[in-house]
Parts: sequence; structure tokens; C-alpha cells
Amino acid sequence: MYVPKHFEITDVKVMHELIHDYPLATLVTMSANGLNANHIPIHLNAMPEPYGTLQGHVARSNPLLEDINGENQSLAIFHGPNAYITPSWYETKKEHGKVVPTWNYVVVHAYGNLQVVDKPEWLRAQLETLTDQNESQFSEPWAVADAPTEFTEKLFESIVGIEMKITKLLGKWKVSQNQPMQNKVSVIKGLKDKQQQDMADLVGKNEY
Repeated sequence: MYVPKHFEITDVKVMHELIHDYPLATLVTMSANGLNANHIPIHLNAMPEPYGTLQGHVARSNPLLEDINGENQSLAIFHGPNAYITPSWYETKKEHGKVVPTWNYVVVHAYGNLQVVDKPEWLRAQLETLTDQNESQFSEPWAVADAPTEFTEKLFESIVGIEMKITKLLGKWKVSQNQPMQNKVSVIKGLKDKQQQDMADLVGKNEY
């Protein structure tokens, strides 16, 4: 991934927060037929430091499992908010007109070697943790234990765990850092008018 210095994020905590908030990963592996991509909800375990471990599950029938040999590096991509930025929002357009469209986005790339985890107790714990994380936003959160045991046990037989210890993290926050303050202010207003509050908040943060 091309990351100009002014868009680079090196703070592991910030990257971990994005993975936690946007857990659907694009998991890229190398298969016998070339690159393969799957879209899998992932739970981040912060240990071991410094980068942590990604944990998920797939159907036993998923060809992804054939790509896992403990040697080939895999890539998990996590996408945060993104937004088209029209040059019409820039205050400097009125001054000199030297403006062009762009796209703001935040993304994290996590690298490591995938492993298969075929242990019923691990799989149940992974499913419960992932479910609890995503159900916490609801007033009446659903839990794995709410479903009949016979039903869930049968489903468990059809899936298998996957795990990736992260060896490298790359973060790119392209959120108008390269624009003068008057343009940032007008971009934030434009984003709010388009009801893209998440990106407006990112543009408004001074630490990026």
C-alpha cells in the first residue's frame, strides 16, 4: 500500500480501534490459482504485543482452508469511513480555482501467517466473543447461549477457526491533512451536510 508520510498512522492503539469498530475484513491469501479474497468478520485479541492476533471462523467447505499452510503470508484489510470530497467544498476554489476532487478514507492492513484452529472450545469462545462485541450496541443483545444447544452444536460442526498473529500493521488515514485550515473547515461542513459525520469527525481531529 502506498502511504505518503502525511497520511501514515503508526499508533497501534488507533489501528486497533479501527479493527474493533469495523471488524469485517477482506482476507487476502495466495491460492494455487492465484490471489483469493474472502470477507470475514474478525475479532482482534490485543495479545501478544505489539500487534495482537486476529481470530475468526469460516465454513469447512471454504476453499480458503486449502490456502493455509503456515508459510504463505496473508493480508487482512479493514476499511473505516470513506467519502468523496468535491472541490466545490474548498474555500480556496474561490481564490484560484486550483482544486481537484479526491477521496478520503481510513484503512488498516494487517499481515501474518494464517493458522487453522480446529478445537470446539476455542471455536465456541471465538463465536461468543465476536457476537458479544457486535451485540453490545443493542438494547437487548443476543447471545450464542440464547439459541438451542442442539442447533448451535450442529452449526459448530460445519465451521472451523482461523487465527493470524499479526507481524506487521500499516495504517493510512487520508482525511484532508494536506489541506489548509480553511478548506478543512469547509470540508467538515460539506460532509455534515451529506450526513457523513464519521468522516467529518476524522477531518476535524488535529492529531492526524
